[in-house]
Amino acid sequence: MGTSFRLGDLTIHRVIEEERPLFDPLTFFPGLTPEILAENRGWLEPGMIDPATGHLVLCIQSYVIQTPHHTILVDSCVGNHKERAHAFWNQKSDDTWERSLAATGLSVGDIDYVLCTHLHVDHVGWNTRLQDGRWVPTFPKARYLFAERELAHWQAEHAKTPNPVLADSVLPVLEAGQADLVAEDHGLGDHLRLTPTPGHTPGHVSVELGKGETTAVLTGDLIHSPLQARYPELSMRADSDPAQAAATRRRFLECHCDTGRLVCTAHFPSPSTGHVTRWGSGFRFMPAEG
Repeated sequence: MGTSFRLGDLTIHRVIEEERPLFDPLTFFPGLTPEILAENRGWLEPGMIDPATGHLVLCIQSYVIQTPHHTILVDSCVGNHKERAHAFWNQKSDDTWERSLAATGLSVGDIDYVLCTHLHVDHVGWNTRLQDGRWVPTFPKARYLFAERELAHWQAEHAKTPNPVLADSVLPVLEAGQADLVAEDHGLGDHLRLTPTPGHTPGHVSVELGKGETTAVLTGDLIHSPLQARYPELSMRADSDPAQAAATRRRFLECHCDTGRLVCTAHFPSPSTGHVTRWGSGFRFMPAEG
């Protein structure tokens, strides 16, 4: 389906920062057994698991939604010049994300709203950029929407143990006066609605798109791999509440299964978008046509 596509009166752009093998599936999914992995390796390789390394192929990307009224960026990836625990994300200095945004025909000045599905490292990084030694909002005219419960959770955690992700990518936005704290069912115009999908983080939200009826949905991090569609109870290691995450994932997949709605995932390998159908007691993610 490419990196940009039309859906009725909406245009959806994928803005990719990177796509490569990143994590060992057996550590990424603590409940995954070698036997289950071996049973599924045939359909996971080579697109979803890299045969050379055995690691999960993940896409780190933003989505930009153009409605008749607004241009909204959902999740802002890792960003540059930031101290990060993962070596492959520490002090990044490449221009891939910026070039990917420019390829859509848009610039940072065209973004009306920035929406973070949650406040993890790979979803907030380009919220800010380094300017004269200070972190400033990347999108000069945008309002940044944060789910109130999500922000409160991370502020409380930050007060106990300083969190560099919050410090360099979220708090400067609040200090600049560009943040709006919203409910987890907040609506933005006629075409975009948040829906609560907790478990990965306490205030995690997904995004429903479409005027009148939902025609597409952005998952955020309620699911990371097509393997979790087949096994919805398979939670990943960073889920704050693995049992809640599993229940949220199954409910989400059941809701959107066989509906024709386009499911836009945060981290599945390209094309990252597709449809959900049934597969035994689980679900199958059918990628959209490239």
